[in-house]
Amino acid sequence: MDELTLLADADRRALTYLAGVATRRVIPDVDALAALARFDEPLPDVGHADAESLALLDSVGSPGTVASNGPHYFGFVIGAALPAAAAAERLMLAWDQCASSFDNSPTAAMLEAVAARWVLEALDLPRESAVGFGTSATACGIACLTAARRTLLARAGWDFDRQGLDGAPPIRVVVSETVHVTVKKALRVLGFGLDRVVVAPTDADGRIDPARLPALDARTILCLQAGEVNTGEFDPFAAIMPIARAAGAWVHVDGAFGLWARASADSAPLAADVEGADSWTTDGHKWLNTPYDGAMAICRDASALAAAMNGDAVYATAGAGPLGRDAQKNLTLEFSRRARGIPVWAALRTLGRSGVAALVDRHRTQARRLADGLRAAGFEVINRVALNQVLVRGATDDATRQIRADAVATGAVWFGMTVWQGRPAFRLSVSSWRTTDADIDAAIRTIAASTAR
Repeated sequence: MDELTLLADADRRALTYLAGVATRRVIPDVDALAALARFDEPLPDVGHADAESLALLDSVGSPGTVASNGPHYFGFVIGAALPAAAAAERLMLAWDQCASSFDNSPTAAMLEAVAARWVLEALDLPRESAVGFGTSATACGIACLTAARRTLLARAGWDFDRQGLDGAPPIRVVVSETVHVTVKKALRVLGFGLDRVVVAPTDADGRIDPARLPALDARTILCLQAGEVNTGEFDPFAAIMPIARAAGAWVHVDGAFGLWARASADSAPLAADVEGADSWTTDGHKWLNTPYDGAMAICRDASALAAAMNGDAVYATAGAGPLGRDAQKNLTLEFSRRARGIPVWAALRTLGRSGVAALVDRHRTQARRLADGLRAAGFEVINRVALNQVLVRGATDDATRQIRADAVATGAVWFGMTVWQGRPAFRLSVSSWRTTDADIDAAIRTIAASTAR
């Protein structure tokens, strides 16, 4: 089969899959999971035909997928890919560009420069900031925290690039009691031992309590949250930022999904004064509903991020690119990279300011609808549902676990378990553009049908 025919076959199969995503089981059934064993075959001595491999991938792989791209998935704040973003990704794959710099891909460099500007405008963050499009919030967090440490050490007279960490002045890190695991992972990778990380106490909603904020100084990195992963709450930036500024600390904000609240006039007050931070991370695949592998490292001091992540080589240097933006290979961990900012550009161009705001507003309204329905059905809704997270318990801990298991077993819905203040709960995240009010009502009925409640 020639290349174009093979790709056309792949497109046909993909379209068939998408056409049924709203009605398929959210999780695979037992037979589909068992069939995945067919992939466990020896490395062939002689390769198979292209078409045969694609057919196997579809016939066995498609039934074994989780329908997170559908309207009934409420796990992990995962949004379905917007059609415009998914289509841009497909064209981008055909281009097959190494989007490290303008020289490698003028189109990618221009689109990512525009996307970077639009992201700052949509989130209302300092327009001079650098935006690096990386693989994940973890990778982008590593980039931002590296820039933070390097900058604080430079202020203390230490050249991190040449002298490394051996003998360097100590840098303290302060995190929330409810800090997300990706921030912990980034800190571990960077050599900040978790036993040495200072934990800031939180209130009943999971927000840092400013009255109990640990002491900060000019060698402190303070990590705050825009959207706590269970409750969806925001640290009180207005109270904390002046303290951090006066101390000379670097403030980093983990805003994987919550930062997009800034796009809506109704929800923006939740993140008031977050623009006073030094760096931020956010994901595209969460509330912006882009495909995966498209997060953003945002740094107020563009030169700090560009210096920390610089990847220039004698054979591949890159100065300022389109719109005065640094090359992406000098803003992220990756040298060879795909143009992750293109689906972000497509999503923002298609939605516009009003579309992003409407998406955020609709999901907040649907989250409250979900909470009200579950509450009326006799469940305990733990959080105040400030954003798009709904945290729920049954009458007992065992009942909570069983309710979730019963609902997921139907295949009509998926959401995950969590632990909140030492006890199990289940968490539903409303973040897919495909999810309608009818889907919310169906989820309520499915959960309420459990006899364990």
